[in-house]
Amino acid sequence: MATTKRIVVDTNLLVSRLLLPDSVPSQAVRRAQREGVVLASRATLDELSDVLSRPKLDRYVSVDQRRKYVRRLLGTVEMVTIRHVVRACRDAGDDKFLELALSGDAALILTGDADLLELNPFRGIAIRTASDYVLAD
Repeated sequence: MATTKRIVVDTNLLVSRLLLPDSVPSQAVRRAQREGVVLASRATLDELSDVLSRPKLDRYVSVDQRRKYVRRLLGTVEMVTIRHVVRACRDAGDDKFLELALSGDAALILTGDADLLELNPFRGIAIRTASDYVLAD
């Protein structure tokens, strides 16, 4: 029986999925959703909601569209309870993605964040850019 790949997708890629549907980050998110299960935690969803609530996004996408996007996303992700506390990233705000990956037994973290990318691999979990993931076979 094949194991489904468990994937953490960082906030910036999820925002790009909404704002730039034809972008490489958007393609990476779609591929992750198609080929595996995307993981989320309360902390990662809180960050996404915070970013999407910023008024500077009003000129690109309506508040209603942003809310609908988050609701649709909630229906597709697997919620993970954080069991592992991590203090490994230069940017402590990014530790939540490492915690999610460890707690959710992820195989992959997708990000464009240099602070996370420099940790590749993190405790056996690959950390890759969207373009690397999209171009991979």
